[in-house]
Amino acid sequence: MKIQIAKTAGFCYGVNRAVDLVDQAIRDRKKAVTFGPIAHNRHLVQHFEELGVLECSEVDRIDPDACVIIRSHGVPRATYEALKARCAEVIDATCPSVKRIHKLVAAAEEQGRQPVIIGTPSHPEVLAIAGWCNHPLVFADDIALENWLNESPENSLKPITLVSQTTSTQFLWESCKKIAKKVCTNLEIFDTICKATENRQTEAAELASKCDAMIVVGDRHSSNTGRLVHICSQHCKQVKLVDHAGELCAEDYSGASEIGITAGASTPAWIIKEVNKTMSEITNNIDVVEESFEAMLENSIKTLNTGDKVLGTVVAIGSTEVQVDLGTKHAGYIPYDEVSADPTVKPEDVLHVGDEIEVFVVRVNDQEGTVQLSKKKLEGMKIWDDLEAACENKTVVEGVITEENKGGVVANVKGVRVFIPASQTGIAKGGDLGTLKGQTVQLKIREFNRARRRVLGSITDVTRESRRAAIEKLWSEIEVGKKYTGTVKSMTSYGAFVDIGGVDGMVHISELSWGRIKTPDEVVKVGDTIEVFVIKFDAEKKKISLGYKTAEMNPWNQFTTKYAVGDTATVKVVKIVEFGAFAEILPGVDGLIHISQLADHRVEKVADAVSEGQEVEAKIIEVDADRKRISLSIRALLEPAAPAAEEAEEAAE
Repeated sequence: MKIQIAKTAGFCYGVNRAVDLVDQAIRDRKKAVTFGPIAHNRHLVQHFEELGVLECSEVDRIDPDACVIIRSHGVPRATYEALKARCAEVIDATCPSVKRIHKLVAAAEEQGRQPVIIGTPSHPEVLAIAGWCNHPLVFADDIALENWLNESPENSLKPITLVSQTTSTQFLWESCKKIAKKVCTNLEIFDTICKATENRQTEAAELASKCDAMIVVGDRHSSNTGRLVHICSQHCKQVKLVDHAGELCAEDYSGASEIGITAGASTPAWIIKEVNKTMSEITNNIDVVEESFEAMLENSIKTLNTGDKVLGTVVAIGSTEVQVDLGTKHAGYIPYDEVSADPTVKPEDVLHVGDEIEVFVVRVNDQEGTVQLSKKKLEGMKIWDDLEAACENKTVVEGVITEENKGGVVANVKGVRVFIPASQTGIAKGGDLGTLKGQTVQLKIREFNRARRRVLGSITDVTRESRRAAIEKLWSEIEVGKKYTGTVKSMTSYGAFVDIGGVDGMVHISELSWGRIKTPDEVVKVGDTIEVFVIKFDAEKKKISLGYKTAEMNPWNQFTTKYAVGDTATVKVVKIVEFGAFAEILPGVDGLIHISQLADHRVEKVADAVSEGQEVEAKIIEVDADRKRISLSIRALLEPAAPAAEEAEEAAE
């Protein structure tokens, strides 16, 4: 019989870090309390109780002088703030991967998005994540998510941010993502399943498929242990969950020739060692490979390899490098030139001691025990990840047009070159693409090939979508009398077509001016921006009749506002007839100067007193509002002079 232990069995990085923090508190002889069990394993909790570290889950019952260590599953924001306010010292042992999800859901809600969490609603980790936002939605599986999305059409239109419990199965997570992508119109996805969990589950599945029996070691209340049992059961008929070595029974494995052992992320190394040793004894197995406690502990810590993406904590900022604790035996460091792609950025401005950051492993030196890290490379990789996600989710990105290229233009999107074919720029065929250079544009990613570093974008996809949304909005809100600011798009002999937001309406020539005009271009020109209002519309036929001339533009209203009977105006003679002359007071408003009112003496012919085009001063002597007729008089301005002249002559005598 052969017994094989999974390399990833035992503590994950997060639990290992939490245990180290408790051990450090014990070494420092602090009066330590863990808020909730430090991890889901009763043996581990009992071990620390024997060393004087008690567990408490009520803030008010904790001694204010105690050092409180927050469990690896994390706590809600309100609990965290209450602990900080009450206790002398708070050590946050929340798994960095979980802490990242806290920040993601909090930021999503601040941006007006709906946080959706895939996980076991009652699990401490999920409760903690939900506690970092005000209105989270938690779904245990893909069916619950799908039911909610189909419950109301409004749900699929909400801006959703989707995250997962770190210990969820990859199969469930992929199913949830597929459902959400199919239905949601504004979706943001963050793959938050812990990489160590993913590796552990993958290795467990591979090991189970090769073995006759599988032993899963861990606490029965542990979520990730339960999922390991489920995964192993899909590949192996005989799977047993044991809490400790005492639960093993020889009869259970009498017919097995190869047995696999894996363990949950909260299972201490010594328990795995005892299970391994006991299985060796009860099966008389001579091929079993004994592993020391130190070796098991070494396997419980994440192995670092070049190209890995890992989480760490900034512990110091030196003169040439930033030191990072990775929770391993290696000392991590980031050279200054690997902090940011922007050479003007100072490390101390963007990083601070205590910050939890994700970094890229550039080089591992086992002999010196050091790991060279890069934040810059990871940021570059994330940009490509973001662009790939934007392509997959059809979301809009922003870039700056940097150059005109053969057949199109090139946009810089977060440092990545994105080619936009001429047909997708929005510039008419044969138009000048150079006019786009230097402009900040919104675009969608149509094609993405990371291997060839080739990205194709489209501006027209965004403008087309925006135009479609604007049209739908306009037709849903249009009503008679509503005013719009539009652009004159084209003209005919009978009117002008005006774009009022993606929809063209027609202003008939009779609605362009209060005066008589022969062609629309006497009033407006193509490209003019004008104010119009809706006269009538037909939503089914998609036709809109618009008006341009308003009551305020009515020349008669302008006249009555500006002038009254008895006022004097400078008028222009526009037409001479036998009985007098018509004079323009305002454009569109004429008055009649009767032949008897042309002078202070008898006039035989009108042309002897005035001529067409001549400007004269005239007095308004009568206004017929009903018939819109105005009588003017030049004579009325001359008559007062006669008595004055006679008085002057009498005085001279």
